[in-house]
Amino acid sequence: MYDFTPTDLDRRIWAEELEDFVPARVFDVHTHIYRWAFNLDPDRDTGPYAGSIGRWFPEVTTALADAIEAALLPGRQVERLAFPFPFAGACDFSASNDYVAGQVRESRASASLMLVHPGMDEAEILATLRRTGAIGLKPYLVYATAPDRAEAAITDFLPEHQIALADRHGLIVMMHLSKRLAVSDPANIADIRRLSEAYPRVRWILAHCARSYSAWAIEKAAASLRGLPNVWYDTSTVCEADALDALYTGVGADRVMYGSDDMIGPMRGKYVSFGYAWSFLSETNHQLALGHCDPRMTYIRYEQLRAMKRGARRIGLDTRQREALFHDTARALVDAARADAAGLRTP
Repeated sequence: MYDFTPTDLDRRIWAEELEDFVPARVFDVHTHIYRWAFNLDPDRDTGPYAGSIGRWFPEVTTALADAIEAALLPGRQVERLAFPFPFAGACDFSASNDYVAGQVRESRASASLMLVHPGMDEAEILATLRRTGAIGLKPYLVYATAPDRAEAAITDFLPEHQIALADRHGLIVMMHLSKRLAVSDPANIADIRRLSEAYPRVRWILAHCARSYSAWAIEKAAASLRGLPNVWYDTSTVCEADALDALYTGVGADRVMYGSDDMIGPMRGKYVSFGYAWSFLSETNHQLALGHCDPRMTYIRYEQLRAMKRGARRIGLDTRQREALFHDTARALVDAARADAAGLRTP
């Protein structure tokens, strides 16, 4: 288990920079609840995430998530939209979806999404939604049918028949875009516009600032995406203030919601951008000479919250806007999706 106990550095950053920014109520729209055992890849112990969540957070319960919130966001009331971790290759989808649903039931104000892959038909998805009470879908690019998953189109990992199902039932879709140019790719922009207009009852959340870990991607895309009434954005693990500034000013702060990407957020490090790239910088993957300063790292979550705060300097956020960013927008979205999805379980 990762030691997420706050250090004196963490406590100083919280007290001096973040405590006056994070409101009393928080709704986290991007949390993973899972068991590492649901990763059925025979090479999982050497594969992706083996050295991070596989090692440090092999089983995530609501109780663990609550304990982390108490440590990182002291004094805050936190609810969440949770979904399984999308293990690449072989994943136990049924167990993953049942597990997160069972955990979310312990916190009635929270909700869950269903992990899906392109091969699932309508009957399987509907049966799972009814069984679990999930209010939306979580596709992921590692399940794409395209030969090059790094260049997959949205419908390569969320086929249109699944989008049509989500539209009929007013479901949330948590979308982690693919393509090396992320949201700025012309094909992604065209697909988001077409799909959001063709399926107006789908509630799209574009994760990680529409996968814009620095400003350049959302700067290029924002003018084409602004004003789409059924598209929102979460801030999970984006640690660059310029990206948040570009998002707030480009699509409007009222379309942006807080997300943590836990259990990534409690680890120490930062997502950094350079050129047209971005990557995760941790305590163990660099050779930087840091003798001139305090070399310790804080939580990824705190770096993200710093970026959210500093990115708003140009527009400013009053109390009402901060409450919307951290809670009210997400609460309204989840409540509306829950009300529509209730029809799935009506005899």
